[in-house]
Amino acid sequence: MITLAALLRDAAARLRDAGVDDAMRDARMLLAHAAAIGPDRLTLHLQDLAPEDAEQTYTALIGRRAAREPVWRIIGHRDFYGRRFRITPDVLDPRPETETLVAEALCHPFDSVLDLGTGSGCILLTLLAERPFARGLGTDLSPAALCVAQENARAFAPDRACFVLSDWFSQVEGRFDLIVSNPPYIAADEMSALAPEVANWDPAMALTPGGDGLAPYRAIAAKARDHLQPGGRLIVEIGPAQAPAVRQYFADAGLINLWVGQDLDGRDRIVRGEAP
Repeated sequence: MITLAALLRDAAARLRDAGVDDAMRDARMLLAHAAAIGPDRLTLHLQDLAPEDAEQTYTALIGRRAAREPVWRIIGHRDFYGRRFRITPDVLDPRPETETLVAEALCHPFDSVLDLGTGSGCILLTLLAERPFARGLGTDLSPAALCVAQENARAFAPDRACFVLSDWFSQVEGRFDLIVSNPPYIAADEMSALAPEVANWDPAMALTPGGDGLAPYRAIAAKARDHLQPGGRLIVEIGPAQAPAVRQYFADAGLINLWVGQDLDGRDRIVRGEAP
C-alpha cells in the first residue's frame, strides 16, 4: 500500500508534466475529495495509508485534471463568496473576479434584484443570502442552466428567488432596485487564445456572443431604464479592455453617476450606472 503523501507527490508531478498551473494545489484538492477528508485537515492525514478505493478514485481524478478538466468541474461545486454552489457542464464556472461585482452591489441597499444571464445563480443567490429581506429574479437562455440555479436556490434563498427563461429583458416585467449581469463578453477572435480549462469546459454561449463581444452590453443598456426604479443601479462585469465602450453605452442610455471598478489584480472589471 502507499501513503497519501506518496500519492500526492506522484500526482503533482503528473499534473506539472501535463502543463497544469499550480499542480500541487490541484493535486491536494483532488486528494482531499477522493479520500473524503476536509481540505483543511489533509496535512494531518498525509502519512496515512491510502484506502484502495480512494487510490483508484484519485488516480481517475488526476487523469481528468491532466486532460485539463478544471478542478471545480471534477468536484462538481465551486466556492464563491464564502458559499458552495453546484456547477455542471451547463453553466459557467464562477470566477473569483466576479466577487468584485457582488461586493460593489452590497455597498448599497436594495430590496429587489434582477440577474440577467444567471447561470448557476451564484451572483443572485449570494446577494439574496447577504440581504435576507430582498427578493430576486434570474433569467437565462438555457433551460438546463436554470435548473442548476433553481437547485442552488433551494440551499440559499428557497422562497425569495424566481427564475425565467428569457433573452435579456424579453420576459421580464416590473422594475428593480438593482440589476446585475455577468454576460458573455469574449470577442470571437479571442476565443482561440483561451486556456483549455475554459475553452473546452465552459458553455460557449456563456463565454462569447460572437463579434466584438459587446452586443450584450448594448442590449442591456438599451432597456435598463425601463426596468430600474428611480435611483436604481445597473452593475455589469466586463472584460478588462471593455470599460470605455460599456461606459459609453450606459451614458447613451441616460444612466448617471457612471463608475468603473477594478478587481484585485487592478484590471477594470465592473461598470456601474444609476437611473435618474
